Amino acid sequence: MPEVPLDFPRAWVEFPDPADDEQSFRCDLTWLTSSWTCIFGNGCQGIYADQPPEVGCCTLGAHFSDKDDERRVKAFVKQLTPETWQHYDPKKWTEKDEDGARKTRVVDGACIFANRPDFPGGGGCALHGLALRTGRHFLETKPDVCWQLPIRRTYEHVERPDGTEVLVIVIAEYDRRGWGAGGHDLDWYCSGNTEAHVGVEPVYVSMRAELVELMGQKGYDELSRLAEEHLTSRRRFALHPADPKARRP
Repeated sequence: MPEVPLDFPRAWVEFPDPADDEQSFRCDLTWLTSSWTCIFGNGCQGIYADQPPEVGCCTLGAHFSDKDDERRVKAFVKQLTPETWQHYDPKKWTEKDEDGARKTRVVDGACIFANRPDFPGGGGCALHGLALRTGRHFLETKPDVCWQLPIRRTYEHVERPDGTEVLVIVIAEYDRRGWGAGGHDLDWYCSGNTEAHVGVEPVYVSMRAELVELMGQKGYDELSRLAEEHLTSRRRFALHPADPKARRP
């Protein structure tokens, strides 16, 4: 089935941050209650047709969100070995893009941490593999952008009619537009593709750990409650068009 159009009706919910009265959350329930799941290594075609599909969305390398993100990843890079990291190079694993932003280095058309399927130490992200071997969640070992995709967190400073200001934290789908102008050039992308909407659990459940990290436990608990209400009351309203439930007659 083809990728669905980018524009379609969505159901949103906004609620105060239970942990901070100067913040609120605006969450895309259409996305968060969809059946999307990562199909890396199980049908993922990769974002570029001229690159090996087994590298998924790791083709461009990962940009760091800030210095703390890079320092955290660096600590785990030190735990990798030539047996677990195909392109082992603990001294030269970063680079700058054309705008000077720091990121993981690209080697042979993909992120330096992208082990190929024929690597004896195991295919897939070397940092992800480290998390699995050490009993950690991969959000601890991988760059922020890697574990957040395809959830997108953005911030909006809003001045209300009474002059008060609030920080609105938006939790939504990281669709191909999230990649900026380069999103037009992606040959395949998962979030809006029917092939990836095969999850057993909705996104807000399957990506619980990531959402707790992005929103805090109290924020996530309120989102979960509202998502459950949405699932039981919506009666096919504002379903994600890539979701199989939206395609039933």
